[in-house]
Amino acid sequence: MKQMRSKRGTVAPIRNIVFAVLAVLALTGAPAFACVGKVVGVTDGDTIMVLCDGVETKVRLNQIDTPERGQAFGSKAKEVLSNLVFKRTVRLEIVDTDRYGRAVATVWVGEMNANREMVRLGFAWAYRKYLQDQTLIEVEAEAKASRRGLWADPNPIPPWEFRKAKRAS
Repeated sequence: MKQMRSKRGTVAPIRNIVFAVLAVLALTGAPAFACVGKVVGVTDGDTIMVLCDGVETKVRLNQIDTPERGQAFGSKAKEVLSNLVFKRTVRLEIVDTDRYGRAVATVWVGEMNANREMVRLGFAWAYRKYLQDQTLIEVEAEAKASRRGLWADPNPIPPWEFRKAKRAS
């Protein structure tokens, strides 16, 4: 497992600790693990880098999926997320880790839920495969009805279908 370096240059096995805490929380049904940090990078419309306690953590936004790089609205989704969170202090409600080792979290900027805001602005789908908050479907439907963001396209391709087609080719 890749270890992360803190600002002081010491190797920090923080990732192992976070994963262990998440596993315990999942088993006990305890509330999500929280971390407060500064967003230091935006990888795409649903992935950011957050500096928490001197450690850079890659974070996948929970319950949403945004267009991929190379897909229509992929660059715009990244730009919109950047405008919402880049260089801002955020609170992460980490609920899991994904198969790529990213923390999966709801990202809060003050009282704004950035995950929900991406859906509201029309640059993310409610990711049904991982959906827990069913109200995100209503938020998505309202963005679609208003033709906001990617919903201006008459036939937007969900990112999971785009990825599947890319793998098949």
